[in-house]
Amino acid sequence: MAEHTGLYIGTSGWSYPRGEGTWKGHFYPTGKIDELIYYSRYFSAVEINSSFYHPPDPETVKKWSERVPEGFLFTAKLWQKFTHPDMYRQATGTDATISQRDVDIFKRSLEPLVESNRLGALLAQFPPSFKNDDFGRRILAAVGKTFSQYRLAVELRHKSWSDDPETAKLLAAGNTAWVQIDEPKFRTSIAQELPITSGIAYFRFHGRNAENWWRGDSETRYRYLYSDSEIQELSHRVEAAHRKAKLAFAFFNNHWQGYAPRNAVSMIKALKLPVKELSMQMPLADEGEK
Repeated sequence: MAEHTGLYIGTSGWSYPRGEGTWKGHFYPTGKIDELIYYSRYFSAVEINSSFYHPPDPETVKKWSERVPEGFLFTAKLWQKFTHPDMYRQATGTDATISQRDVDIFKRSLEPLVESNRLGALLAQFPPSFKNDDFGRRILAAVGKTFSQYRLAVELRHKSWSDDPETAKLLAAGNTAWVQIDEPKFRTSIAQELPITSGIAYFRFHGRNAENWWRGDSETRYRYLYSDSEIQELSHRVEAAHRKAKLAFAFFNNHWQGYAPRNAVSMIKALKLPVKELSMQMPLADEGEK
């Protein structure tokens, strides 16, 4: 893959058109607009979340790559069939038996980003139930080997991984980034700070809405706006990691009503990076709203 360097800050996904947590009227203006073009005016990268549910059509991906400015990068979330077999079974009614065809279909969906030099990394997110045992280590090794042609980042969420010093060695051996996450902390949660295990650093900020984390739905779980002091705290972590890694990504996933882009702008400012002011429908001053 082509070399990329720098610090890229953005959000996990860019399209939240429906529901109470919509970005319409909060980040995006009301009315019909091209959301990706609008988003790319303010941010240098975005995480593709739709690829988690199904590999996107390559022609659609090609159109995405053509609508963003020079230097803009995409990261893509790995298809849930590889990382969340139970969720895949519930969604489709079929077992998540992986075939070479599945691998080929997913890799084909990334080709337009590779060809246009816009693929920053591939994100493999595993569920909190994915533990550091023989089965888990085999799956992790298989994913690493299968997708070794990409810059790979792995999100592990069970404490058994960070409790074991061998995890960092395993990831470093495969030049795989260990995703650092911010989310509510529970008894089985992974450690807050993790080592840099590859040439990239990768952060995902999910919010700290502990009250609704397990009881809320896919919108209310992420109803958390980071305060100014919390943004400063997270910015220090990102800055420190970027000093160790040539390429760094930081994505906000607290997507309720445009909280994610709002906090992403706050982090860009905290790190004293160039920022374009957004229009009035999205106030920029963090109010500590939870």
